[in-house]
Order: sequence, then structure tokens, then C-alpha cells
Amino acid sequence: MSANAGLKGATLYRMVMPGHTCPYGLKAKHLLERNGYVVDDRPLTTREEVDAFKAQHEVKTTPQVFIDGQRIGGHDDLRRYLGKRVADPSATSYRPVIALFVMTLLLALAASQAAFASPWTMQAGEWFIAFSMVVLALLKLQDVEKFSTMFLNYDLLAQRWVPYATLYPFAEGLAGLLMTANVAHWLSVPLALLIGTIGAASVFKAVYIDKRELKCACVGGSSNVPLGFVSLTENLMMIAMALWMAWRAWG
Repeated sequence: MSANAGLKGATLYRMVMPGHTCPYGLKAKHLLERNGYVVDDRPLTTREEVDAFKAQHEVKTTPQVFIDGQRIGGHDDLRRYLGKRVADPSATSYRPVIALFVMTLLLALAASQAAFASPWTMQAGEWFIAFSMVVLALLKLQDVEKFSTMFLNYDLLAQRWVPYATLYPFAEGLAGLLMTANVAHWLSVPLALLIGTIGAASVFKAVYIDKRELKCACVGGSSNVPLGFVSLTENLMMIAMALWMAWRAWG
């Protein structure tokens, strides 16, 4: 008896050319195998083969999966067929912000462990906020133009002085770096207080007073993070950090 007797079968057509291997084809193959299918893998190795396949089956994209002679479709269609979730690229999600804060927290704890032989230090708390500011600035600086456009939807100062929308990520990054280094409190403290206070007031007004449904520019201009509690918390953390640094330096 064949070793594959009783197993489900699927046929997969995917692009595998010298200069490009379709990543969704690889994902579809892995998904089929993970769900118990024996895959008849049929790579399309030239542009002519790809175009001929698309014309024959009247499809616009590859990969294409066939099960029991029925065309299921591409990778997302296969996920739906198998009852798995398909991500909506336009849906709002807190995942980017959660991932960022979890990683900066772990980074702060790791740095504290390396510096003080314990992750549970006051310095770890300071580093967590400072690292978060730097990473948030980095994400915004990937495309300042997109960030500034989204930021102008709700920030009160940027709406009155447009250059502030471009300057904001530089100011946030600089304040975070100075706080990480524990230097130049005369600059980092007022800078963090300024951008944190304006940011908190802007978010509070847009979300809780005007009841507007907006996307937050906090992780860059291409994010689907909803403007609201997380954005407000980010700004309040900056204010708290600035006040703490001021008290520690001059209190």
C-alpha cells in the first residue's frame, strides 16, 4: 500500500523563477503540508509559463491551489478554505504598539541586567520610557512626510504651525536619547514636557471631546493603530518621565 494512501491531495502552481520565488507560493505549500495535504508542487519557472497559466485558468495572480479538481485560489483564499483568519490590511490594530512596548520593556530589563546584575531597577523603568521614545521616533522617521500628514489630522500645534509636524519625531528622538544618556536635562526635560503635554491635549480633544475616529501617527504614517488610549498613554509617559528626570536632577 502506498505511504500516501488515505491522505488528502492538492495541486499547487507557483512562481519559481531564477530571479524571483513567490513568497506566497512558499506560504501556501507550507500551509497545505501543515494541514495534512500531499502537495503536487508545479513550479512555473519562466515568465512565458506564468502568463500561459494565467491565461488558461483566467486568473490574475499566482500561486493557485487546486483541491479535488476545484480551484481554491491564492494564499488568502486557501486560508479561508481551511477556516483560518485572513488579515485585513485596512483594519485597525493595537498590535504594532503592543509589540513595540513589549520589546522596549524587555530591552530595558536586559540592559539593567547587564549593567546592574538585576533587571528590577529604577534605571530599567527610566530606560523603558526613553527606549520607547527613541523607537517611536525611529518609526516616524522612516517616512516623515507620511507621518506629518497623519499627525496634522489632530495635533493642535502642528495645525497652527505646520513645520512642527516634521520636527516632532526629531524632538522625540533627541529627548529619548538624552534621557537614556542621563545628560543635558536642561534640554530633554522641557522638550519632553512640551511635546508630551501638547500631544496629550491633542489626543484628548480629538478623541474624547470631538469624538473623532482617527488613526494614530505614533508608530509612523502607515499605521492602522487607532487614536485613543494608547496614544494618550504614550504622551502621559513622556510627561511623567520629564517630571521624574527634573525632580532627580534638581529636586
